[in-house]
Amino acid sequence: MSRNANSTDRYVGKRVRMRRLMIKMSQEKLADRLGLTFQQVQKYEKGVNRISASRLREMSHALQVPIQFFFEGLPEAGASGKDRHETSQKFVHDFLATSDGLALAAAFTRIDNPKVRRRIVQLVKEFAGEAVTKKK
Repeated sequence: MSRNANSTDRYVGKRVRMRRLMIKMSQEKLADRLGLTFQQVQKYEKGVNRISASRLREMSHALQVPIQFFFEGLPEAGASGKDRHETSQKFVHDFLATSDGLALAAAFTRIDNPKVRRRIVQLVKEFAGEAVTKKK
């Protein structure tokens, strides 16, 4: 039987990374709490290595979330194709699993003025090279 990581392992690893970044914990600190090296945490976060059930339980305590957190939004096994919602959800998870994405989302949600928020979106689209359509 193969013990190679699969798409579920990668998804859970991204959720571990996202939560660790959300609470501003370093890989080293998480590794210390789990009695691991930071390289092992890196492998878990990338989905290179599978996380055992007992290790996932330890991670849930260290990261202060229920075990279910690591599986929230996981596409159902055997589902045929990806619908627009699943693709969108994956995009959001991938974005928030980066330190820049998390910092940008946190800062953006603190902006109360809707006009400023729209202008920031336009500016980011311009930087990304997208055509900006103005609403009238």
